[in-house]
Amino acid sequence: MPTSRPTGLHHGDLRNALLGAALELVAERGAQGFTLAETSRRAGVSVAAPYKHFADKDALLAELARTGYERQHDLFQAAMSAESDPADQLAAFAAAYVAFAAENKALFEITFAAGLEKQRYPALAEAGDRVLRLLRGPAAQLTPEIAAQDDLIHTIGAAAHGFAAFLAEGIFGEPTAALAATQRRARDAARKLALAH
Repeated sequence: MPTSRPTGLHHGDLRNALLGAALELVAERGAQGFTLAETSRRAGVSVAAPYKHFADKDALLAELARTGYERQHDLFQAAMSAESDPADQLAAFAAAYVAFAAENKALFEITFAAGLEKQRYPALAEAGDRVLRLLRGPAAQLTPEIAAQDDLIHTIGAAAHGFAAFLAEGIFGEPTAALAATQRRARDAARKLALAH
């Protein structure tokens, strides 16, 4: 009795199956360490299947990066909404940033290390801009000038990114055990930067 080859279509959502397979591969091999053919095999579909939804590997990664920005936006918004003071809101963002990086390693890598040209992907650029607009609110309460707001946002973002990178590298100890303490450090540093600006 012949057996049919898995088509990947039983799940009814080829696009999301491909995205999920790609995310698994990024977690295993890094943002550039896989091919669309491997993604197809992982999803159980033909090597031609991805091209129904994505022009190339970068287009697939851009969609995952867009998802990463959307998740960041929601996480940061929730953390910031628990605070009323603008310096505390930016501090909450920094702590949430560290948590996102630790808990979504593959998405974090895609968002920041895949080498994507955002101008090629309008939806990705807009998702990144939404995060920036979220941060601009408290920054504007601390300084009226756009350039100073950008400087503050970038400085706090860079500090949070550094804490996230050090945590991932084990500099603060075993990453899971050190997460809460690293979030506190990022929060404290961001608050100092916000108040000093």
